[in-house]
Amino acid sequence: MNTPISLRIDPKLKHELEELARQEERPLSQVAVRALRAYVKAQKERRAAIEEAMRQADEGRFISAEAIHEWMRSWDTDDELPPPEPDVTVHR
Repeated sequence: MNTPISLRIDPKLKHELEELARQEERPLSQVAVRALRAYVKAQKERRAAIEEAMRQADEGRFISAEAIHEWMRSWDTDDELPPPEPDVTVHR
């Protein structure tokens, strides 16, 4: 069962949500819930990525600047590369 909550948002954001709801022909609450779900999901993914990076750093595994630059140069090309894997190991 859904639980009601009360939020204070600025008038501009409220207007933008209302406009999206109107365009999608959906209730404002449905659009707001979808936005909150997307935000929560993005924050969980962000946290997981940070924790994975910290784990790799603790293991001494890093991605070289060269690998990052090669990957970035491939962006928006027909041969875009996948994100690089750690290619530098520092033994502690």
